[in-house]
Amino acid sequence: MANSTAERQIVSLKIVHTSDVHGSFFMRDYVNNHAVRGSLSRVYAYVQSLRKAYGDRLLLMDGGDILQGSPVVYYSNFVASSGKNLAAEIMNYMAYDVGAMGNHDIETGHAVYDRWTAACRFPVLGANVIDRARGGCYLPPYCILERCGVKVAVMGMTTPAVPNWLPPALWDGLEFEDMVSCAKRWVPLIREKEQPDVLVGLFHSGKEGGIVTPDYAENAALDVAREVAGFDVVCYGHDHMKNCETVKGPDGKEVLCLAPSSMAVVVGEVDIDVETGREGNRVVSVKGKITDLSYYKGEESKYMQRYFSRYIRNTEYYVGQKIGRFVHTIESQDAYFGPSAFVDIVHRAQLETTGAQVSFAAPVSFAASIKEGDVCVRDVFNLYRYDDVLYTMRLTGQEIKDMLEMSYGLWTAQMKTPDDHVMLLDYVLDEGRRLGFKHLAYNFDSAAGICYTVDVTKPYGEKIRVTGMADGSTFGFETWYTVVVNSYRGNGGGELFTKGAGIPHEKLNERLLSSTDKDLRACIIEYIKKKGEIDARPLYQWRLVPEAWAVPACERDRQLLFGKREKEE
Repeated sequence: MANSTAERQIVSLKIVHTSDVHGSFFMRDYVNNHAVRGSLSRVYAYVQSLRKAYGDRLLLMDGGDILQGSPVVYYSNFVASSGKNLAAEIMNYMAYDVGAMGNHDIETGHAVYDRWTAACRFPVLGANVIDRARGGCYLPPYCILERCGVKVAVMGMTTPAVPNWLPPALWDGLEFEDMVSCAKRWVPLIREKEQPDVLVGLFHSGKEGGIVTPDYAENAALDVAREVAGFDVVCYGHDHMKNCETVKGPDGKEVLCLAPSSMAVVVGEVDIDVETGREGNRVVSVKGKITDLSYYKGEESKYMQRYFSRYIRNTEYYVGQKIGRFVHTIESQDAYFGPSAFVDIVHRAQLETTGAQVSFAAPVSFAASIKEGDVCVRDVFNLYRYDDVLYTMRLTGQEIKDMLEMSYGLWTAQMKTPDDHVMLLDYVLDEGRRLGFKHLAYNFDSAAGICYTVDVTKPYGEKIRVTGMADGSTFGFETWYTVVVNSYRGNGGGELFTKGAGIPHEKLNERLLSSTDKDLRACIIEYIKKKGEIDARPLYQWRLVPEAWAVPACERDRQLLFGKREKEE
């Protein structure tokens, strides 16, 4: 609302910020076939209710990672790719004002994200995404939104760590600049040229941690706010954590920084009051909050779902296609405590698809299960959630061993008594104060094709003892082996190749022998179709030792992390 006196006028703006939606468009999980807490349709209902009060003084922004993560968006991107881009259609329907590019958007490849940005009726920003051929920005670096005499500048950036995770073909012709350096270059230009009343940073980069190199930091959102003067608000994402805090910029000015986690369960809200008058405009108040929309109900969400019902029906048909049958139920939680059928199906598919000697794979779904009986396309999204392809690479036996040392060092603790934890745990503050894994479970790679033990009484770097190849032959530390990994890992994701095996990032491409033209999920679908009926059992090629300590400790930590199994209740 605009409040005025003879001397001044206050214009109240509202920003609603989403990020890391990952294809959560509608109020259903099309993998597990149940209702979900968050969705853009629910966000739309909430935003429409706010628009009744704010009108065009409401600014709707998205921070990236919207093109990947669910069957709905996968179907639009890769199966029915000749049709309209669903993400663009939905964002246009919701009347987004501005967006930013995320690393998982780039993961879909030029054909998808270029079509998406072209179809969006709003700018998708990326000041630090550089077009190598032209030398300038590949995406608009910023945009200006004018409301009731107030000029809002929005500058967008994405995490520069993209080359650590994605095959070069997906970001061909692009470079990614350090965010702090980029902001120091652009903010003075924006301030001088546009003279905005409000400057908003819209960043796909987390709060802290992640990959840090001499050239850039993966998660630099708060670094930008602290080191670059001029921002009023920083809306960020990427690390899937809720946050709302203020930090001080280099000029002593407080900058509101907020992040709305992921999957459109919550949104970030910013209320900005700007005083306007003859002597110019000035920001008088900036307040933020995180709003949980888990149970918000509004008719607009139903209208939106009806409007896109054709996309929903097509997705339901796609994910419901039967591809095979499992004799046994498999569960991802088993993968943390020893060999598991859940991860070993991925190992088997990777080895058979590529003919490699050794496979690396991790559980990428924290607590998923696929029931015995018919297996459908939707089930494979639980086995593997991402759109990576497969890489076959050359590694020495020593590098394989060193990768495993880092993986299990992230995963398992050093037990000093039989009563200690076997898993490396820490408090997960974003979900309430509960214990969870200290590190990201999708970096907990096990290996197939070799036999080894993991000594949980040993410190980081001294846990792994390789006993031989799975076919009975001798394992050699100086011998070269063909190894199959997903492209995220092969490009340096999780740093198992770089920090673990000690291979310089710039040398990884020299180790690449081949890559598949289909994503890993498609390879797994083909594997299951070929087998028909699968008696899914673990390969039993590794184990935790000493078993007298590890086995009971695993059971204690399993119950702590996942609760009692149904058969135990």
